[in-house]
Amino acid sequence: MKAKIFFITLAVEDLGRSLAFYRDGLGWPTEGIVGQEFHDEVTGADGTIVIFTLDGGLLLTLYERANLAKDASLPPGPPSSTEFSLGIPAGSREEVDQLLAQARAAGATLTAPAHMRPFGVYSGYFADPDGHLFEIAWNPGQSGQ
Repeated sequence: MKAKIFFITLAVEDLGRSLAFYRDGLGWPTEGIVGQEFHDEVTGADGTIVIFTLDGGLLLTLYERANLAKDASLPPGPPSSTEFSLGIPAGSREEVDQLLAQARAAGATLTAPAHMRPFGVYSGYFADPDGHLFEIAWNPGQSGQ
């Protein structure tokens, strides 16, 4: 198996609310909610989804929690924000602070204030409306972020 990820799917409670957060609040481009015409006869899941194409071609998709559970043929479980985080690069300390402020204005909850971490990275965390964690980070020792 190649060490490559093509897309990341986040399970969300309210697709419209999450679309508004990412598209309108964070400014991420998307065609909006698509796939309403699809229905999986085997699992019972429908195909209603939101797709964002990120820099580098990685896709971030939003899928209603109940449909993701059906699609994977698993029982729905409780959401947990501490299972993983997604990292967003910043070019400076000031940009970290600005992006955290933008996320907060969009409706995110700031979970950890931006500060210099002991390993030399300046970062802070926010949670989206469904509790998914994002870390906005600037590494002064790494160029090209």
